[in-house]
Amino acid sequence: MRAPMMGAGAFVLLAGLTLWAGAARAVSDPAEMMPDRARELRAEAIGQQLRCLVCQNESVEESDAELARDLRRIIRQRVAAGDDDKAVIAWMTARYGDFVRLRPPFRPLTYVLWASPLLALGAGGLASWLAFRRRAAPPAPLSEAERARLASLTRAP
Repeated sequence: MRAPMMGAGAFVLLAGLTLWAGAARAVSDPAEMMPDRARELRAEAIGQQLRCLVCQNESVEESDAELARDLRRIIRQRVAAGDDDKAVIAWMTARYGDFVRLRPPFRPLTYVLWASPLLALGAGGLASWLAFRRRAAPPAPLSEAERARLASLTRAP
């Protein structure tokens, strides 16, 4: 039995729906969401700026970790209490440090963090340059005695 093939129109529709869906949010429990849509959007925007302390490469809004759920709940509580975006982020930073921010501020304590891509690129360039400079010289050609010895060893019996 032949499997049904997807038509071009169905493929385009499926691809369009996939692209239109956008980024998935980890807020899967409707009880987590705020009833006021405007406040919920603000809370989501704040959560996108904060790092999940468990996953570290995901925002609080994208992570499904238990700690991220707790942080989302705190963000929504602070938004419901009337805090503005900066106050919520300042509260989180005061509690968890600059690490909780996906884009930490540019100040003396974070200079190395911001410069790390350039430092890594420079270290890689230096390592490549040193490796290129220290390339082994080609071996010296065989002497007549070595060639004679090689010929005697490789001769067929």
